[in-house]
Amino acid sequence: MRHSPFFEFYFQIIALMVSIIVVHAFYITVVRPNAQTEYLEQLELQSAGEVTEISRSGYAVIKDYEQEACFILAFWATAIIGFKARQGMQERQYLKRSLLDVEDGTRILPEDTRKFSRAIQALPLSEREYLVPRSLLAALQRFGSTHSIQDVATTVKDVCETQADRLDSELAMIRYIIWAIPSIGFIGTVRGIGQALGQAHRAVEGDIVGVTTSLGVAFNSTFIALVISLFIMFLMHQLQLLQERLVLDTQSYVDVNLLRQLALR
Repeated sequence: MRHSPFFEFYFQIIALMVSIIVVHAFYITVVRPNAQTEYLEQLELQSAGEVTEISRSGYAVIKDYEQEACFILAFWATAIIGFKARQGMQERQYLKRSLLDVEDGTRILPEDTRKFSRAIQALPLSEREYLVPRSLLAALQRFGSTHSIQDVATTVKDVCETQADRLDSELAMIRYIIWAIPSIGFIGTVRGIGQALGQAHRAVEGDIVGVTTSLGVAFNSTFIALVISLFIMFLMHQLQLLQERLVLDTQSYVDVNLLRQLALR
């Protein structure tokens, strides 16, 4: 079932709230306590005069606020992509159905269009908004009014192109998230380098833990942001492929199941 724009908007808001709650809860209960424990252990070893390696565990890499924000946006984008992919898969089911119930060899004349249109108009309103029923209904109505097969083909093409443009425009939020994730990573880089420069005098005195920790913020935030961005871009391109195939397959479906059956006399 195709949902209204308001339902989709509410879904996005709820998905964002759930992402914030789940990710932040995981950070305050698992990630940051473990990262803090590792940091304190390093300070103790350094205070004892032992040479220690800077921790590169997963907790230390993702512990900062920038990485948390990136994961929140990633889960949010994944939820939106999953929502739209589910809609696309539901629409593809209509490519396997024979909505017109036309036998091979049957010719559809202009005066027959009302009869075949009723079968589509009898569908629930939410299902009539799918691309396949809309294309068929628009084609039948145009054939009944113009008696031109060429006009029907043009109408189907226009409907599919309009749908393709609409689907592409609906990806604007996902594109924004993909842009925002690396930007947040770069903010973490600037913040980390600034903190490291502020503690340079301590490194001269031999205390390098603070400087290395700040540099870790700088590089880890960008690293995590870029990895997440690559993953979300892969999902978005898979969604675009699904949507483009739906539009192209709909054009082929209408051509095989309707256009080839049309006849003037």
